[in-house]
Amino acid sequence: MSSKPVVTAAVVQAGSILFDTARTLDKLSDLASDAAARGADLAVFPEAFVGGYPKGLNFGATVGSRTPAGRDDFLRYYVSAIDVPGPATEAIAAVARAGKLHLVVGVIERSGGTLYCSALTFGPDGALLARRRKLMPTASERLVWGFGDGSTLDVASTPLGRIGTAICWENYMPLLRTTLYAKGVEIYCAPTVDDRATWLPTMQTIALEGRCFVVSSSQYLVRKDCPAEYGAVQGDDPATVLIRGGSCIVGPLGNVLVEPDFEGESVRLAELDRADIVRGKFDFDVVGHYARPDIFSLSVNERPLEPVTVTGSGAREAHP
Repeated sequence: MSSKPVVTAAVVQAGSILFDTARTLDKLSDLASDAAARGADLAVFPEAFVGGYPKGLNFGATVGSRTPAGRDDFLRYYVSAIDVPGPATEAIAAVARAGKLHLVVGVIERSGGTLYCSALTFGPDGALLARRRKLMPTASERLVWGFGDGSTLDVASTPLGRIGTAICWENYMPLLRTTLYAKGVEIYCAPTVDDRATWLPTMQTIALEGRCFVVSSSQYLVRKDCPAEYGAVQGDDPATVLIRGGSCIVGPLGNVLVEPDFEGESVRLAELDRADIVRGKFDFDVVGHYARPDIFSLSVNERPLEPVTVTGSGAREAHP
């Protein structure tokens, strides 16, 4: 596989059109086309971009009770999710082919009766190179998302380098990060909805720790892009910003190549000189000469964990 020494990466900061997956896919196509027209080799979209991040909804859940209205909210969210593979992934693959782009896209994946927060990596030929399911939904996310397993901790080998993904607060899981480092990640993608000022130093730490490029894309979501009856705790003012962005790109020595922006939607690009990865590992290789394998070891269960396994006559297959 021929490699590209300098990669142009685009970080896409934009919000879903909540509960309207068809229009969100159209928006994805427009944003990816913009990135491709400006010379991008790779475009990274935020967490839950396709399917949506329902910021401010409580789904009618309190300890010990759920409401009929909350169940209807979940139904609407479930319908907005996508099958992998399925028509939505075919549409994203077509976008990748049209722009000759590698794409990393946050999606809400539907499998049986369960939803997963996932990230999909596509090649410029439209091939699905990797599917990540978020291992640990954070706080109230556990109401609506299932738990991924170690079978999707893939790092995709591409002409741009080895591309891996950690979703939002997975980036605070040291052993998950170490797994990606051990698999040789060079372009570490971090789709998120974390819009706090602390996110940039987190991304700088990961870039320094892994001696890799970090491309982190966050949503910029405004109340007007949610349905009128959307019962978010932030209120009904159409101008209310629900997720304020903060996307960034960081180099292997922690240098910020694209600064966080909190002003609106954007597509911003940076050149990634892959030789900088080797320059960085001169004095620190977290899974090499700095690792001390005589003291530390990491065991990762990468077997698919089926929710239900039934054997015998007439058994119903478990969903993947």
